[in-house]
Amino acid sequence: MSDNDRLASPCRSKLTRRQVVGAALSGTVLYGARSLLGIPTAAAAKKGGVLSVGATGGGAKDHLDAHGPVGYPDIARTYALYEPLLNRNPNYEYELLLAEEISANPNADVWTIRLKRGVEFHNGKTMTSDDAIFSIQRIINPKNPKVGAAGLTDIDPQGFKKHDERTFSIQLKQPFAVFDEQLGQYFNGIVPIDYDPNHPVGTGPFKFGSFTPGEQSRFPANPNYWRDGEPHVDELVIIDFQDDTARVNALLSGQVQAVDNLPLGQLRAVEANPELKALVANTGAWLPFTMRVDQPPFDDVRVRQAFRLIVDRQQMIDQALAGQGWVGNDLYSPFDPCYASDLPQREQDLEQAKALLKEAGHENLVVELVTSPVAAGVVEAAQVFAEQAKGAGVTVNIRKVDSGVFYGDDYLKWTFAQDFWFTRDYIPQIAQGTLPTAPYNETHWADPTFIQLFDKARGTLDASKRCELLHQAQQIEYESGGYIIWGFRNQVDAYSAKIDGFAPAKTGTPLGNYAFGKVYFV
Repeated sequence: MSDNDRLASPCRSKLTRRQVVGAALSGTVLYGARSLLGIPTAAAAKKGGVLSVGATGGGAKDHLDAHGPVGYPDIARTYALYEPLLNRNPNYEYELLLAEEISANPNADVWTIRLKRGVEFHNGKTMTSDDAIFSIQRIINPKNPKVGAAGLTDIDPQGFKKHDERTFSIQLKQPFAVFDEQLGQYFNGIVPIDYDPNHPVGTGPFKFGSFTPGEQSRFPANPNYWRDGEPHVDELVIIDFQDDTARVNALLSGQVQAVDNLPLGQLRAVEANPELKALVANTGAWLPFTMRVDQPPFDDVRVRQAFRLIVDRQQMIDQALAGQGWVGNDLYSPFDPCYASDLPQREQDLEQAKALLKEAGHENLVVELVTSPVAAGVVEAAQVFAEQAKGAGVTVNIRKVDSGVFYGDDYLKWTFAQDFWFTRDYIPQIAQGTLPTAPYNETHWADPTFIQLFDKARGTLDASKRCELLHQAQQIEYESGGYIIWGFRNQVDAYSAKIDGFAPAKTGTPLGNYAFGKVYFV
């Protein structure tokens, strides 16, 4: 489930993380303005038409809450309706969205945000500091915390201060060097103070029309959108497809003009079809196997280590992803400056895997692997792993369920399963998936030393010292964590040659960060 870095002013210079940290120490952090990304200008883009998009998965638990997306259809709707203060653009650079400037004091325990002038919600109300404060308070509400709450635990609930209609500050309980990265997540959208998720209002390029969970949603264009000239189409329709074949057929028949997560076996056919275009992005997105460390047999670290040694990673890339990806090393966040690239590349070693399983008392182990077509390559990876596991004497019984079941009541409870994640830097990813307080702690990992290192690292302003701490944390996770991270996938989508405006996104979010507002008919 999503990407991350810094803070901003209207200037157009692009700043590195090292420059930003230095700026934080001097009392301010500034982001470079959004790059043009090669997308045609509003003047060149044709106006009008209904854009229909096929999204992977969906089910009865689909919703429109800005602060709680889970599967691809939820995420697509979030990008259409809402916007956070800042977020990663397709080039994996932070850009300001609803914020005009974000700055930290020298200790990084007070962060000040200035909002863009004149941004209107779908209902015509002008966005103010009150709305931004309300939104963040809604996310961290202890009685009903939202997805982003795990990354915002350092906020002092009494520490919000409104300076004027467009400026407010947040007092933290302790210094947090990359607090802005936590604000800059797509699920931390700004909503008005009277927000009702059943009648959603945001600032995004499209506004609410109709919604049927598990089926489709219709969103007319937001006529008062703050980006000049966007959106270009009159209406956006998002249709859920739990079946890959049905989603591709909808594109081929013209029922939809774009689909996320093109089945990788269809890529060559799409590239050869003059009526279609493929959108391929190199990313840090990943499709892990998830082992619950609090349940047998994975409560024994030797079993987890054995399962990591079972995987032939290049074979997994070649067969499960049809070559559309690159080898991983059981660590996420490969674009993070603190990524532990010096750790030995883990290779398949079936004899060592057998020895570890025997030592753990789990020879001839039989396990159930729960899989679902929640992203391209997931089910295929399950099948490849089951074959590879035979070489270590392990029998893997695959249980395939639809996405509604996978993300239903048993989600995060599966003993051995899979999932998908977009590109993020290390600290934001930990907050979302690895801490005991994380909303998606699917491995149930709770290593006390790891937690101590994380807590110390996020409050460390010196970038080199922070990297040292995070390297230690990564080594612990590399040796005893609950993920098998066998590779990083290319994001592969497809769309009709009748439309244009998408750009490949290194974030791993489909369709150029679901950039529906930029799409136009040609």
